[in-house]
Amino acid sequence: MVLSISAVLLFGAASALAVKTKSAGGGAAIVLFLFGFFAAGTGAYDPIHNLVQASAEAIAQLGH
Repeated sequence: MVLSISAVLLFGAASALAVKTKSAGGGAAIVLFLFGFFAAGTGAYDPIHNLVQASAEAIAQLGH
């Protein structure tokens, strides 16, 4: 039996652990970078980008 784990899932779990334990070392930075790199290559890029863009526009409208 072979167990296959997605790199996005693996680095996502490691990123969540790094944030939860408030790790600020070089290892945590590499894990977070790799999670972002692998997540950008998936179909999750467009929804995340749209959410961030909508949030930025909403914050900009608060000042007016």
